[in-house]
This record gives sequence, structure tokens and C-alpha cells, in this order.
Amino acid sequence: MKTEIKLIDYLSTRRSIPAFQMSEPGPSKGEVEEMLTLASRVPDHGKLAPWRFIVYRGEERRRISEALAAIAMGDKPDLSDEMVKVENTRLTRAPVVIAVVSRAAPHFKIPEWEQVMSAGAVCLNLAMAANAHGFASNWLTEWYAFDERAYPILGVKPGERIAGFIHIGTPTVPPTERPRPELSEIVTWVGDEA
Repeated sequence: MKTEIKLIDYLSTRRSIPAFQMSEPGPSKGEVEEMLTLASRVPDHGKLAPWRFIVYRGEERRRISEALAAIAMGDKPDLSDEMVKVENTRLTRAPVVIAVVSRAAPHFKIPEWEQVMSAGAVCLNLAMAANAHGFASNWLTEWYAFDERAYPILGVKPGERIAGFIHIGTPTVPPTERPRPELSEIVTWVGDEA
């Protein structure tokens, strides 16, 4: 039985779990579809849906990881054994990995920057939707999110960009807290203090 948690309590303790600290079970196809439905409920000026999803599951994650590793090892043939292992497991660390793909483009009315921010909001919503379903999540962008040679392997089309890879699975360790910025360092008040 899942425990209900108030949104304010969740937000005050929300934490990511590193992808390599996740394991099976991952979400079912139905749970992933529910997560994607929730993730899509973001600010979207002009109702453009300037993003889409690619869901990586099962053995296909291994094939894609190995193809990505071939690019990395081609660029750096002297990679250590440890880094070769890292490259070969890029999409196999968590049971499910979902790419949030930005389709932001020039528009006569909607600034491209707003479209990009909408994709970022989708990433955060997706991470939180995974948590709401009882799974751990981690939003990552690694080298292959920015290397267009990897895009055909990942299923990314010309003109698209990766906003993030959301890794989803069952945590193998409890979340730990990390330092957060002091409000006095990041907030500027303008106007009355009332």
C-alpha cells in the first residue's frame, strides 16, 4: 500500500537517486504512459507541444549503449577499463530511460526560448511523476545528449535536441540530502517587504 504524501512535504524532501543506484523493477508500460501523461501537463505557450518522448526499455538499451560506447571509444581509444564499462552501460543503469526531446524552433509568435523552457518543465514533471508512482528518478544530460553523431542511434531527428534523459527504477539506497543554496544568496527582493 502506497503512502499518500502532501505536495509541500514532497517538494521539501525531493531528491534524485543516481541512475547507477537503481535496479528492477522498473515501471510497466501502463505506468510509463501515466507518467508521460502527467509530464505533458506543463506550461506550453501556444499549445505547440515543442517536445516529445523516446522510451528506452529492455535489451534495446544495451544495443544503444554499445553503439554510443563505440563513438566514445573512437574519440578516445585510450579509455580506461572503468570508463569503457561506463560507456557500455549508459542506458542500462536504470530499467527505463526516457529521452525528452526538444523540438523548439523559430515561430512567428512563440519565442524559441519559451519552447526550450517548456521541455525543461517536462523533464522535471517526468521525474516527479516517476516519484509519485513510487520509483526513483534522475534527470541526466551526458555527452551523447549534445553529440549529434549519437542522435540517429537514439532516435533523435534532425533539428531536435535532447533536453534530458530521465532514468527511472527502484532505488537500491535511500536518498541522501545535499547542500542547497541559501535564499539570501539567490533572492533579490524588489518593492515592499510586507
